[in-house]
Amino acid sequence: MRRLFSTIIAAAMAISGALAQSAPLVLGKSHAMQRVEVKSRYLLLPVQEREDNATIKVLSDNQQVQKLNVRLAVDKVDYYVPLDIQRFGSSEVLLDIFFHGDRRFTGAMKDFLCWKEMKLSDTFDTANREKFRPAYHHTPAYGWMNDPNGMFYKDGVYHLFYQYNPYGSMWENMTWGHSTSKDLIHWEAQPIAIEPDALGDIFSGSCVVDKKNNRVVAFYTSAGDRMQIQSMAISTDNGKTFQKYKGNPVLTSKEEDFRDPKCFWNPEIQKWNLILAVGQEMRIYSSSNLTDWTYESSFGLTVNKATDDVTELGCHDGVWECPDLIKLQVRGTDKQKWLLICNINPGGPYGGSATQYFVGEFDGHKFTCEHQDTRWMDYGKDHYATVTFDNAPDGRKIALAWMSNWQYANQVPTKQFRSANSVPRDLDLFEYKGETYCGVTPSRELNTIRGNATGKLSSTCEIVVDLKGSTEIVLSNALGEQVVMKYDEAKETFSMDRTRSYASFSEAFPVNTVAPTYGHIKQLRIFIDNCSIEAFDAEGKMAMTNLVFPNEPYNSMKVKGGKATIYQIKN
Repeated sequence: MRRLFSTIIAAAMAISGALAQSAPLVLGKSHAMQRVEVKSRYLLLPVQEREDNATIKVLSDNQQVQKLNVRLAVDKVDYYVPLDIQRFGSSEVLLDIFFHGDRRFTGAMKDFLCWKEMKLSDTFDTANREKFRPAYHHTPAYGWMNDPNGMFYKDGVYHLFYQYNPYGSMWENMTWGHSTSKDLIHWEAQPIAIEPDALGDIFSGSCVVDKKNNRVVAFYTSAGDRMQIQSMAISTDNGKTFQKYKGNPVLTSKEEDFRDPKCFWNPEIQKWNLILAVGQEMRIYSSSNLTDWTYESSFGLTVNKATDDVTELGCHDGVWECPDLIKLQVRGTDKQKWLLICNINPGGPYGGSATQYFVGEFDGHKFTCEHQDTRWMDYGKDHYATVTFDNAPDGRKIALAWMSNWQYANQVPTKQFRSANSVPRDLDLFEYKGETYCGVTPSRELNTIRGNATGKLSSTCEIVVDLKGSTEIVLSNALGEQVVMKYDEAKETFSMDRTRSYASFSEAFPVNTVAPTYGHIKQLRIFIDNCSIEAFDAEGKMAMTNLVFPNEPYNSMKVKGGKATIYQIKN
């Protein structure tokens, strides 16, 4: 099922042809200027991914109106990206371009292909040309995406913001992209929500629905060259547009890594709380008005004042990022506990990035963890930057993750776009052998796209496997590529082996991931969508998310020890 991209015209590429312009003004070995008459909405910039970035300053009436980095084509065009030049309101713009590549390898700048291939157009084609683009997961219309940001629900609409590069399908030019949905499955692209400014690029953050003042407030990290500070923006039209707070920044620090604010209303103290990542710990703040913040406490590192010994809670093999702090019900009891979500990179159980969590108590001032072991929310290799929607209906805590891994996210075999979000998951808590763990269950909205049962495996389907004990599931194609999933009843583990999935783009990709199941599994739910496999215990005690890139779709399935039913996905 394809997304509707309302704000980007998805028609055949209506290109007006090459620019009617003078040759570029070459100012040095790596510096040039190009004047562009604004005769159409877009200037289509030709991209060649293997090249180094070129920095483009866009000048209008002698003023810099935008700055971006683009891998401009030298001798081959991989794809185009649109630069909206009409919005600057002038009859022409001047591109001040500095190339960072080594001329010994790229040749003379005057001969670069980009000068011939820059084109003017009133439309930009977003029709899908990628065999690996998911059908029922959220993806950007084009360009790069990583962390989900600022997710909230209001007036029947889910809003998903995300780290976005609209000028290429590799990490760069961080802005907040924006998509909306009424069912968490079908997403509609919206205009870019928050763009870089003099304080820096727009890194990850959160949104809250401020019901008292009838507004949506966004908190995000402004990432400058030598600083990371926290800024705020306000929307009075349900998240369609944001106005940046004139008093930015609202939080500062001397720490190098100081980012990813997650804000929420805490009814127990009748104040707002905010948690953000600082190096290898989380810091918690409180506020009555969303602008003046009081430091409350830190979590992650405990120092014994008598001995100066430092105790680390959880995994500290990388930088802590993208926190969340939510209160959840414990299944089958009248107890509630707090869950602190902590994403880390590197340090994941199978390399690269992953999502760990902590269960404990929070009084509005300090979070206290009740366990010493490291726990992972998802034991696959492609589940990161997990956060939840603010103001979700019925008190639900619905999470989305970035479905990739920093070890190879820039190299996966797509170009029109890169990265998808996981399927939506509802979070809760469950008990096992006296301990409390995070439950992860596919959100009920996924049931609405389950079609008829069919005996045919396809690249977009849901497989439900009723287990009779230890079980093996093998998905394969005629090329010998395969994924092997195994449930070991005695060891209480589930594994997914993708070492024979297509993986020539990265040595870090082939892996066999293994998860504890915290008891016996009766039923597995497996979601397949062109480039991903997400496996869940139907009772929500195990989740595993892995990308796969078979050269041909897996069309054969063998199951030992269980009974499988394949459901088609409805459009």
